[in-house]
Amino acid sequence: MRILLSIVFTICACSFSFSQTIEEKRPKLVVGIVVDQMRYDYLTRFYNKYADDGFRRLLTEGFSLENAHFSYIPTYTAPGHASIYTGTTPSVHGIIGNNWYDKELKKEIYCVDDTLYKSIGSETGGQKSPRRMLTTTITDELKLAQNRQGKVIALSIKDRSAVLPGGHTADAAYWFAGANEGNFITSSFYMDSLPKWVTDFNSSGLAKRYMNTTWNTLKNIDEYTESMVDDNKFEGLFNGKITPTFPYNLKKLKKKNGNYDLLKEVPFGNSLVKDFAEAAIIGERLGKGIATDFLSISFSSTDYVGHKFGPDSKEIEDTYIRLDRDLASFLAFLDEHVGKDNYTLFLTADHAVTQVPSYLNSLKIPAGYFNWEEFKVSINTMTQSAFQMPMDSIIENVSNNQVFLNAAALKRHDLKINEVSSILANGLIKHKNIYRTITANTLNRTEFSDGILHRLQNGYNQKLSGDVLLIPNPSTIWRGTTGTTHGSGYNYDSHVPILFYGKGIKKGTSKRKVAISDIAPTLSNLLKIGFPNGATGTIIEEVFEE
Repeated sequence: MRILLSIVFTICACSFSFSQTIEEKRPKLVVGIVVDQMRYDYLTRFYNKYADDGFRRLLTEGFSLENAHFSYIPTYTAPGHASIYTGTTPSVHGIIGNNWYDKELKKEIYCVDDTLYKSIGSETGGQKSPRRMLTTTITDELKLAQNRQGKVIALSIKDRSAVLPGGHTADAAYWFAGANEGNFITSSFYMDSLPKWVTDFNSSGLAKRYMNTTWNTLKNIDEYTESMVDDNKFEGLFNGKITPTFPYNLKKLKKKNGNYDLLKEVPFGNSLVKDFAEAAIIGERLGKGIATDFLSISFSSTDYVGHKFGPDSKEIEDTYIRLDRDLASFLAFLDEHVGKDNYTLFLTADHAVTQVPSYLNSLKIPAGYFNWEEFKVSINTMTQSAFQMPMDSIIENVSNNQVFLNAAALKRHDLKINEVSSILANGLIKHKNIYRTITANTLNRTEFSDGILHRLQNGYNQKLSGDVLLIPNPSTIWRGTTGTTHGSGYNYDSHVPILFYGKGIKKGTSKRKVAISDIAPTLSNLLKIGFPNGATGTIIEEVFEE
């Protein structure tokens, strides 16, 4: 009997000890930071301009994955945020773009629009939810694992960059209403009214103070040797400016540039998000409870600046130097208010970006632009030749490098969708700006294990995607000749940083190739909770202390 009691006592003690160990190892707060449109080489190119307590702190005291990539196409903001937090790709989680053509509704839809809900904190802009994301997120799984204890708060300038990371069970997601408002708002999906700390922040006048300042370089512009000359023909312009050059007097420019919308397009938009994140930590007492909390932050102004000026501009260099200062300030805030040993943080990007194609052309590097009218003529000529009818008779939509056929029209003309798709794919490959074409039928019947078609397949969703999918040539984009964009599966769009830092994370680097979808399973393992239910990524074992 004594032996039996001893065994029972030992089992109970071990069970209690194991439970204690899990609780002790879990951080009080997980912070997920996504820097919109951050190329991996921004860490290295601007390294000497960074101070010791921002990006450098994460690099020297945390773990850096130097060969991290998105493993799907298209590399846009919404699929990026969804993939980071679900641990899988658009083929599974269903967020196949920022906008996409809905084959059932016969119209273009936006990833987080939801008319079932109303705006909170604004009359417009808040009818949003994560309903179209088909799987759980790491934030959902943390909620489920803790019996809905612990808070999940997500925030960003962009609605989609807050709604998708927050998941289906977030306590709140907030985003910035520009135009004449200048406030953070939300959706009735989360709450019926804004908390007092949010209304206090909106009433503080901080956004207005940022808008009434001048954007000049933080350091002497002559020190910005990592970027091209300030006045060049490859950069876009703010309305009211005749050259893309410093300084930018925001007070004078705001009226012609959407008032508070202008704040999104300058580095002070990131500063405002940082300030709001700090207010959220205090207002929600994040990291102070028994359960683990999660704060998702997405810095979006980097994306707006990158689109307008490109990755080789003085503007993008200054934006990252300023973000480094904001990051240093935020890390110091976390140390003080949460405790240096009480939080775990990761930093990554939702996609990267290509250099401005016209700039590459000036260096004799192949790059190009799609002209929609010219492209439309090519398709129309093809359908006239093959089917004796204009493209509009059999094609419903062309968007996101996909062709959607009109199934009803094909049936009326006794045309088989697979045969028409094949003819279009074989014809469109001849276009000067197209590198590869493939039909949905082929993607459904063939498993691609590597390369560009593997990445295309990971972004293809049988229920949602088009009938013919196109892959443009490298650095070939749908845009005017100033500024740039992203969306491809090439390295310039797929290679981004992944940095882990804080409780449970060791110091180090790895050159092993990892996928962005590996972040969520890695966090799940750190927290000892279930993987997101659609996760296809794997644990990055080398980041852990043990």
